[in-house]
Amino acid sequence: MSASAAPAAPPSPAPLIVLALLAAGGVAYGVVLRNTPLIVGMTVLCASLTQRLGGLWKWLPIAVYVLAFTATLVLVKTRPEPWSLAGALALILGLGLLSIREGSKARETEWLHDTVKALEEGSVKLGEARDAEAIIRAGIAILQNLRVAPHFAMVAYRRGTPMILAARGAFEPFIEQPIVPSDNDSRSVQADHWVAEEVLALLKRPQRKTQLVVNIYGRATQHLGLILLTREDREFEADEKSVVESFARFLGAQLGQVYAIRELRDANDLTLKALGSALEHRDDDTGGHTQRVMTLALRLAARLGWDDERLKAVRWGAYLHDLGKIAVPDAILHKRGPLDPNERASMQRHVTIGYDMLQDLHFLPAETLDLVRYHHERWDGGGYPSGLRGQDIPDAARLFSIIDVYDALVNARPYKPAWSRERALQELRRQSGSQFDPQFVDAFLRMMSEQDDAKLVR
Repeated sequence: MSASAAPAAPPSPAPLIVLALLAAGGVAYGVVLRNTPLIVGMTVLCASLTQRLGGLWKWLPIAVYVLAFTATLVLVKTRPEPWSLAGALALILGLGLLSIREGSKARETEWLHDTVKALEEGSVKLGEARDAEAIIRAGIAILQNLRVAPHFAMVAYRRGTPMILAARGAFEPFIEQPIVPSDNDSRSVQADHWVAEEVLALLKRPQRKTQLVVNIYGRATQHLGLILLTREDREFEADEKSVVESFARFLGAQLGQVYAIRELRDANDLTLKALGSALEHRDDDTGGHTQRVMTLALRLAARLGWDDERLKAVRWGAYLHDLGKIAVPDAILHKRGPLDPNERASMQRHVTIGYDMLQDLHFLPAETLDLVRYHHERWDGGGYPSGLRGQDIPDAARLFSIIDVYDALVNARPYKPAWSRERALQELRRQSGSQFDPQFVDAFLRMMSEQDDAKLVR
């Protein structure tokens, strides 16, 4: 919604006040002259000016005219004609109706101005929200700024159970409360209208004297939840219902988009996890390597303060880090003795093969691809495939190389038995600053030490 849609700001009241007071003075002057047309004309002029001021000012012309009419009668000292009384009454009545109508129009204009402003500001916050929780928080702020009702709640579904996820007013104490059938019926909660009834029943009767329930829909007919508004006084007007319904449609579109992206990411995650699990059986007879390195890598990355997007990149990289081994012959992959130079070169090519195979998966972040390609680089520059050194090695690859080597050491491979945990950690400490990033090694060793301390406490 563009800013041009907002009603124009009212003019400065100072000139109008001056003119209105001058018009009131003109009424008084008409009394002195005993000039009825001048009194009536100046009263009408005063009314036209004060209606734009609003507030108590709109009643000034009526008060001035009543005083002027009374003063005229006193000065004339004659009994007024019926037509004179009728005219005066008609003018007073007309001015009163004009004041009431203009007051109602002013309130409507003010509400429209506030509504447009609330929706404009809220749409910016909704557009900046990146997850469902942020969208719901922004939605609640918009409802609060709309000032349609003092009590309102947003109900959405978590694992099929309706819950009040955000609220204001009398609904606030029930945030995060699941909504269940009061009669213990096992009906499908998302299909039945009783969800709104159960939520409304949480309030006292006076607090829900007037109710408005609006459904939130995402894509097509995907039901995402409800907005419930209640107040103690008048019924909801058509304009108020229309605004809330429009807001619900916009909110549903935003939530639907977020949920669609989440479903796509979940599908991607499951697909990549399944691919990694399938691949590891060529290289790991016992299985579990992918899950182990993924779990440890995420723990270390979280300890280093990496955000959710980087954690996702590390998780996907852990799933896919050995993808290129699909092109390595079994005779080399499972050889029990040392590899000759040609065999070693074939094995080392798995990182670039895996990297090339993933180029068409455009949803993969750069850090995932970097991890796959560079997780066999060494801090001293002696690794492969590019001989990168130190900080030139991408962070995700430097971190994962520690985890990958540690898991290889503590688990049996065709060419070696399993090492003890203490021996493997000692080897990582020895290779710190040569094969591995020393800061990442220190963080990993502290993490493993704290894990040991936690076990002793238990």
